Amino acid sequence: MPINDISALTALRTRMQWHQERQRVLAENIANSDTPNFKPRDLVEPKFDAQGGNASSGATLAMMNTTSGLNIAGSGPASNFDQNRHAGFQTRPAGNAVNLEDQMLKVSANQMDYAAVTSLYSRSLRLLKMAVGKA
Repeated sequence: MPINDISALTALRTRMQWHQERQRVLAENIANSDTPNFKPRDLVEPKFDAQGGNASSGATLAMMNTTSGLNIAGSGPASNFDQNRHAGFQTRPAGNAVNLEDQMLKVSANQMDYAAVTSLYSRSLRLLKMAVGKA
């Protein structure tokens, strides 16, 4: 059986990819904290079924839209995760809704969660190696 068929490892890989993409989105929010009329974005957390498979496999690409031709296009690969459109935010007089404290808390929590998932993934691989007898 290929290692890609193990559902627990697939779920952990999906979770790591989600945390990486969320870090990129949160960094864009912070970078645009002074951009007029900018609304912060966040990603919807992936859901997994009982077998560890991705229950939200029908996710569409979350592309960044520009409101004007003068805006700089987003960089990096397109996301496979949905954006959270229900996030509440307060708007400043310039129209910007980024709260730096809130974004930094999300970045910190995302970093800790990513570290935990990475640790679980590497320990799972070590257990597999030990079971095969290569450790």
